[in-house]
Formats: sequence, structure tokens, C-alpha cells
Amino acid sequence: MAEAEDRYTKDGTTDLKGNPSVKKDTGTWKACPYILANECCERLAYYGMSTNLVNFMKDRLNEGSAAAANNVTNWSGSCYITPLIGAFLADAYLGRFWTISSFMMVYIAGLTLLTLSASVNGLKPKCVDGKCHPTGSQTGTVFVALYLIALGTGGIKPCVSSFGADQFDENDPVEKKSKTSFFNWFYFSINIGALIASSVLVYIQTNVGWSWGFGIPAVCMAIAVVSFFSGTRLYRNQKPGGSPLTRIAQVLVASVRKWQVQVPEDKSFLYELTDKESAIEGSRKLKHSNQFKFLDKACVETQDDKDVGPANPWRLCTVTQVEELKSIVRLLPIWASGIVFSTVYSQMSTMFVLQGNTLNPHIGPHFKIPAASLSIFDTLSVIMWVPIYDRILVPVVRSITGRERGFTQLTRMGIGLVISIFAMLAAGFLEIVRLHIIHRDNLYDSTDYIPISIFWQIPQYFLIGAAEVFTFIGQLEFFYDQAPDAMRSMCSALSLTTNALGNYLSTLLVTIVTHITTKNGKLGWIPDNLNRGHLDYFYWLLAILSVINFLVYLLISNWYTYKKTEDDFEDDMGNGAGKD
Repeated sequence: MAEAEDRYTKDGTTDLKGNPSVKKDTGTWKACPYILANECCERLAYYGMSTNLVNFMKDRLNEGSAAAANNVTNWSGSCYITPLIGAFLADAYLGRFWTISSFMMVYIAGLTLLTLSASVNGLKPKCVDGKCHPTGSQTGTVFVALYLIALGTGGIKPCVSSFGADQFDENDPVEKKSKTSFFNWFYFSINIGALIASSVLVYIQTNVGWSWGFGIPAVCMAIAVVSFFSGTRLYRNQKPGGSPLTRIAQVLVASVRKWQVQVPEDKSFLYELTDKESAIEGSRKLKHSNQFKFLDKACVETQDDKDVGPANPWRLCTVTQVEELKSIVRLLPIWASGIVFSTVYSQMSTMFVLQGNTLNPHIGPHFKIPAASLSIFDTLSVIMWVPIYDRILVPVVRSITGRERGFTQLTRMGIGLVISIFAMLAAGFLEIVRLHIIHRDNLYDSTDYIPISIFWQIPQYFLIGAAEVFTFIGQLEFFYDQAPDAMRSMCSALSLTTNALGNYLSTLLVTIVTHITTKNGKLGWIPDNLNRGHLDYFYWLLAILSVINFLVYLLISNWYTYKKTEDDFEDDMGNGAGKD
């Protein structure tokens, strides 16, 4: 009997045919190479197309600096809003495997159309003397392609990290320990793709042409598809648990219906199934928590509930169902704290590139590095910091704190928020020096490069990369770990929406700043000719917002209570950033 139990995973995962997953033949690091290779190639395709997009908008679509930056951040934001669609379908109906498979096809269609818009006569704009004149239909084709890509990434992005983590059985102590490392190496694979994109592909786009520059990402996405399907027989799959939005609505409706009902002091009287498994497919039971007590009314079983026979889910919910909603509510303040961080991160594809366009890009007499390729130093920073964090920092901190993870997830994210402040300060100080040289040498209207090496941008990119390792990877792990079992894709998507809102906030800030600072005929902080602007003021604004955001985060993280399941035999983790 014990051998039979050890033969299969204990977390409810199945193979693609719905049979219980055989432990020794599926999952763990055996399955991960296919998932990590898929993510690496997909991110190579994404960053290969997006890293230099602001320059494509300016050069081929003939847009100004502010308009190009806003179009890029609006599109980037959409790439991180659409995951809500993919996550809902994955958790409710399709499962993660089939959601990823379906949306990859949409992604390839978008990349193919974008390649055609840059290479086929009639679809690509006519350019005379370096000035392009796109028609409305040509511009429209580009944006249709971009938003098909946004839809495609929406089905992949929230599911891949969760799907990879599903390959490790949480009820197996050895496999559970490996899951934390998986998130580090998952982000590492993202940045290997980004490294190639920001170096090789940006160089091709700048020096060879946009048709090759967009065609290669399309081919890389096709390779990602092949890699993903190659590992099919090894994958463990969590069954979809039904619509999480319906379950949330049921708790809210039941709570309101019973607003006059008293919650018993003894919480063991609250309604829960007596079976070992919860009523929600693919989910473990959750322990009752004392926060948001009004929601507990939904699981108070009244005499009317007993008289009507089988429980009506719109009148009576289980403790696990109520705790699902509580988990989401607890996550929201932590989620909100990531928005300003994502606004800072989004500057790499907009303001950093525009700033870099004015600096001296020469390496020796014959080679120039494109401004967008400086993001390679963000990527190198991540690639350097991931193994340092995983192999050095975690063991050292673990020996001090006694915690398996070393840092708590909340502490890890907080460190990243602090580093992001210094990234904006570095960018602002460089801009002060740049403007000083312009003023000193009267270079306001010069079309030549400012005599400052573009490599002085390295510190701001490097700091953003270090911040990513702490905050973004911390978010990936935190939202997966703290999400209810049957809502993990949805919570991964929720964490990604901070990127969306960060991009939209960047657009809003640029729009407001431009509107206010261009009154009375002034050029403003971010004119088309940055030599006559004050981009440094914009960086100071972001630094101030980041400081305020961090202070609020300290309060929020101290309030947070970690989720516990009935299978959780670890020590009581308690509240706050200092506990895990």
C-alpha cells in the first residue's frame, strides 16, 4: 500500500490523459528543460521585437519621442493585462498545458504579420532621404500585429511559470525545496533570451534591417513551440478547478445574504467538507484565518441551510472557498506596491533608449553600439545575480535566520524596491552631467552625439537588473506560493498586471508632465530634442514616487499574514515581512 502511494504524486497532478502522474517518470527537473527552453526562446522573440520598438516607432512610423514612448508603454501594458484572459481560461476550463499551446499559435501569427509589415512592399512605409511616410493602413497593420502578440503572450506568460512549478510535488519535501530554485532558473532563462535579443537582434535591426530583425524572433517563437511539445509525455498537469470568479462571487453573495448572522466563536462549526479533499478540483483545504471576518458569514451553516438539503453554493460556502477569497484580498496591497517598480522598469525600453540615442555609441573607430542594446547590461546583471542569490546569498542568510528560503519572500521584494530607487538616481545624475556638457559647449541643436560615452548608462541598467532579481523573481514565487491551489494561473496573471499598470502609469506620467511643462509655449521636460529638455526632472519624479512606494510597502508587508493549508506541517509562519 505504501509503495502504491509513493508511486504517484500526492498533489493531484495527472498526465495529459487524466491518469495520476507517476512520480519517477514525470515532472521535476526532467520536465523543466523543455519548459525553460520554451521560455528562453519565447522571451528572445518578445524582447527581440520589443527592446528596439521605440526606435521603430520613431524611424518607420515617424512618431515623436513622447508619442513613441507612450505607444510602446501602452502596448507593453497590454502584454501584461491580457494574461488575465489566459489565466482565467487555464484555471477554469483548459488547464495550463492547453492554454499555453493555443495561445502560442496566436503569438506566431502576430510575429509573422509584424515581419511582413517590415518586409513586403505595400505593407512597409516608403522612406525618402531617411524620412518615412507610413499610410494609415500600414500603421494599422503594425498595431494589429503588435496586439496579436499581446494577446498571444497573455495566454503564455501567466501559465508557464506556474506550469513549471507544477512539476514539483508540494507534498514531497525534496521536490518542494527544488521549487524555489526553479523560479530563480526560470528567470535566468528569460534573461538568456533577453541577452541575445538586446545584443544580436538589436544590432541586426539597426544595421541589417527590420525585416530580418522581426523575422528572426518569429523563427525563435517556432522553436519555442517545438521545445514545449517535445516534453509533453513528461509533464504533470493540474486539473482546472472551475471558474475562480464564480467561486469569488458566491462567497460575496453568501456573505451579503447572511449579513445579520453571527459568526460562532468556535470556528470548527464553520461549514467544511469532512472529506480529506476540498470541494474544489485540484485544491487542498485551507485553514481558517481571523482576518476579514465578515466573509466568514458565507460559511455559517444556518437551520435553513440544513433544511434545504444539498448546500446551495450561493448561500453556503466552504471554509476553503472563503479562504480563497481572503488570500486574494491579502495579496492585493502587496500587488499594488509593484506598480511603481514596474514604472521604473519600463523606462529601460523608453527613456533610457531616448537618452542613450544622444550619447556617443562608438567602440573604436568603426563600431557603434545601438542605444537599445545597452539593455544587455540589465540582462547580464540578472544572469550574474541569479546564481549569486541562489548559491551564495540564500545559504549565508539561511545559516543566520534558519529559514529554508534565506530571505522571506516579502523581504526579498523590499530589497528590490530599494535598489530601484538608486537606479533612478543614477539615471538622473547622468542626465545632469549630459545637460551640463550641452550647456557648456552650446550643443543644444547639435545633431551629433554628446561627447559622453553611452557606457555611462551601465550603472542604471545594472541596478535595474539587480532589482529584478529581488523583486520580480520574489513576486513570481510569492504569488504562486500564496495563491490558492486552483487559482495559481490567475494569481500569476495578477502579479503580471503590475507590469501593465506600471507601463500605463508611465504613459500617464509622461502625458501629465508633457501637458503641464509645455504650457505657455515652453518645450517641457521631454521634447523631441532632449538637449533642450529636462529628462533629469522626470527621473527625480520617479525616484520620489519609489521612495513613497517603499515606505507604504513596509507598512503593508508588516500587516500581511501568510496562507496555510491543512497539509502544512511547518512551524507557524505568523505575520509580517520578518516571518516566512
